[in-house]
Amino acid sequence: MKHQPLSPDELKQIHAYWRAANYLSVGQIYLLENPLLTKPLSLEQIKPRLLGHWGTTPGLNFIYAHMNRIILKDNLNMLFIAGPGHGGPAVVANTYLEGTYSEVYPDISQGEAGMQKLFKQFSFPGGIPSHVAPQTPGSIHEGGELGYALSHAYGAVFDNPELIACCVVGDGEAETGPLATAWHSNKFLDPKRDGAVLPILHLNGYKIANPTVLARISHDELEKLFIGYGYEPYFVEGDEPELMHQKMAETLDLIVTKIKTIWHEARVNGNTKRPFWPMIILRSPKGWSGPKEVDGLKTEGSWRSHQVPLSELDTKPEHITILENWMKSYKPEELFDKNGKLIPELASLAPQGEKRMGANPHTNGGALLEALHLPDFKTYAVDVQSHGQSIAESTRVLGTFLRDVMRHNMHTFRVFGPDETASNRLGALFEVTNRVWMAEHDDTDDHLAQDGRVMEILSEHTCQGWLEGYLLTGRHGFFSCYEAFIHIIDSMFNQHAKWLKVTSREIPWRKPIASLNYLLTSHVWRQDHNGFSHQDPGFIDVVVNKKAHIVNVYFPPDANTLLWVGEHCLKSRDAINVIVAGKQPELQWLNIEEAIAHCEKGMGIWQWASSDKGSEPDVVMACCGDVPTLESLAAVSILRTLVPNLSIRLINVVDLMCLQPSEEHPHGLSHEAFNALFPKDTPVFFAYHGYPWLIHRLAYRRANHEHLHVRGYKEEGTTTTPFDMVVLNDMDRFHLVMDVMDRVPKMQPFAEAVKEKMREKLREHKTYIETYGQDMPEILEWKWRC
Repeated sequence: MKHQPLSPDELKQIHAYWRAANYLSVGQIYLLENPLLTKPLSLEQIKPRLLGHWGTTPGLNFIYAHMNRIILKDNLNMLFIAGPGHGGPAVVANTYLEGTYSEVYPDISQGEAGMQKLFKQFSFPGGIPSHVAPQTPGSIHEGGELGYALSHAYGAVFDNPELIACCVVGDGEAETGPLATAWHSNKFLDPKRDGAVLPILHLNGYKIANPTVLARISHDELEKLFIGYGYEPYFVEGDEPELMHQKMAETLDLIVTKIKTIWHEARVNGNTKRPFWPMIILRSPKGWSGPKEVDGLKTEGSWRSHQVPLSELDTKPEHITILENWMKSYKPEELFDKNGKLIPELASLAPQGEKRMGANPHTNGGALLEALHLPDFKTYAVDVQSHGQSIAESTRVLGTFLRDVMRHNMHTFRVFGPDETASNRLGALFEVTNRVWMAEHDDTDDHLAQDGRVMEILSEHTCQGWLEGYLLTGRHGFFSCYEAFIHIIDSMFNQHAKWLKVTSREIPWRKPIASLNYLLTSHVWRQDHNGFSHQDPGFIDVVVNKKAHIVNVYFPPDANTLLWVGEHCLKSRDAINVIVAGKQPELQWLNIEEAIAHCEKGMGIWQWASSDKGSEPDVVMACCGDVPTLESLAAVSILRTLVPNLSIRLINVVDLMCLQPSEEHPHGLSHEAFNALFPKDTPVFFAYHGYPWLIHRLAYRRANHEHLHVRGYKEEGTTTTPFDMVVLNDMDRFHLVMDVMDRVPKMQPFAEAVKEKMREKLREHKTYIETYGQDMPEILEWKWRC
């Protein structure tokens, strides 16, 4: 240390504040009653199930106290992200001390009664979770989301030039793949227009039972690792509180000066060189200030303090004595007045109003959210004069719309994706912006710039984390990805869906945020060139597991329906929208007026492709997805030619969730409306984009389910032709025609002759592709003719 920035009084006060936070944290884990220990502690006053975690908590309390100091000293705008999964007691304690918690939850008042409720509710039935959760003021990161803290922090500060995200990374969390990649987010942070992230790697040495990797390498190796990541690491290490307080205060004074200097150099002096951003490596004992030993075994500074250092209190009364002495070691009588309220001289150490990290408005992003300025999507429509005659690349058309969304929202909208924006035909975006890039440039680079607004890194985890942080702090975004590889973020999707489920219905003070919008393209039916490894539509099955009011899945069959869906999703709130659409040239089915009418219903009859003339049909041909729609229409064309007396109804599904009953999903059709489309006892042949059993799962309560026959992807694929992909999975037009022959009684006289024609076509197809390496001309050149 070069000097001691804290005066004796300041040191005494900040240490007392830390003690208060630690006291409240232990109380949350253990106590039902007697919050100020005014009576001898007894078993009846202790929770029967001890479900909190202590090990990381005192370190988080230490950091929070020092962030309060630096916010007050330098008038900072700062939010706090607790990466360690079990830091709930710390953040709840600190938001209670600063007053935010009682403002949000008035029944948890500042006093003994409120403190008792604070303690009892923690990890208790009818109370709050043990992690930092949506219920926690100031949070944008769920404690259970191990590995995503840093990408959330960077997402929060993009386009927030005065915001600093203090992001605590646990050393267990630091071993995860998403976190390891997220360190590279500093290559995408523009100091001219973005805020700053202050990463604090908290090394307390242990996970649940094992040492952590980064805590067991040398100081020199650790320092070089983070220099290699592009950071300037500052070490704060030790276990003696007074010295650690002085070290932390000195380090933060230096770091904030560094951050302000970086901002000044970029914004005033025009320095475009990528900076080395500061970070802190904080090494402190696990379970710091807790029991040194329990039952003769080392506890503080070991894995034994990870969860609860003292357990089995009903059979080991001596543990109750240790717990009481532990809590009294914080001297609560010096911290709280006789009514249980934090004494004024300590309360003054917390910032006021929105400067409190628990009350920072960016942590309730819906309160800051402004609607996007959207151009009229109809002006981008493909001119469809006749059904199924013209060809367009649907996602390229969407790209022109997104280009102008970007043009009109240059401070609140970004597009994210793993190196696939151009590949997914969204390249029109580069007419108005570039890819963000703060690292070195080369003359041959394509559309790289420090002020770009397209975020590309070959890490789906990091893209997802950036986008979530961006949305949760009140902005808008769009994520495009190859369909097979979106599975990489299944867990992150799950956590965001859980967050929205809680915030949208159960926490009224959380305001609605912009929806998380996925575009999945380069999909299973057009990954014939990349082969089996790139062929997987199963993300949809994961999505529909979540609460119905949160998730929506769309399969626009052409460009004009994709435009409607795109605009609809960008306008929505508190949802996760999944759009599946191909990027290859494909036939266009509907003009813009037809597309709007069709999409507003979610699913419906295409009268122009049907022959039932409004009466009850002999067969229903249903389709969901661009390629299934093509194959269904081609099958209808064959049937109408070969068996013209067959009455056919063609139904296209854009909104997958319409298949569910209305009581199960907000977009679901009533049973009456569904039965009008799919008459009872009428065979239904459903060509679906993904795994066929999902359709059965969604429609199993429908009256006609026993007559529903679904074709879809069944894990058959390879490097082959596009049409052969559907043949391999029995979803091609020829198999669909044979299905009708097999299952429609009226077709029995013609069935075998028609089926033989279809089998001959399949043999012809196989011979042709193995000879010429591409699909037959009649497949490549097919257009709607009926």
